[in-house]
Amino acid sequence: MRARAHKKSSLIYNAIAESNGFYLCPVKPTVRSRMNIPFRIAGGTELEAKFLKETRQQNMIQLKGHRSVGGIRASLYNAITVEEAQTLANFMKDFQKNNS
Repeated sequence: MRARAHKKSSLIYNAIAESNGFYLCPVKPTVRSRMNIPFRIAGGTELEAKFLKETRQQNMIQLKGHRSVGGIRASLYNAITVEEAQTLANFMKDFQKNNS
């Protein structure tokens, strides 16, 4: 389970790290969660709303960040597969290409 959680979270954290600042994670690497990954889009709330709309169209749901924090939050609990995490990471890369 630990290795699987590491694999899933690494897919998302790598998409953030490789985005050249398009995606921003407010949590220091030393204390990041393997289950809940909050991030923002540098383009602001309008671009985040577009991201959330497009993920819903791809049947990726409940990515909206906590109401007190905003942004986006990927929850990678045990029911989420590595393939589903890869799908989100791929979407993130495509979204960045189309909206940079």
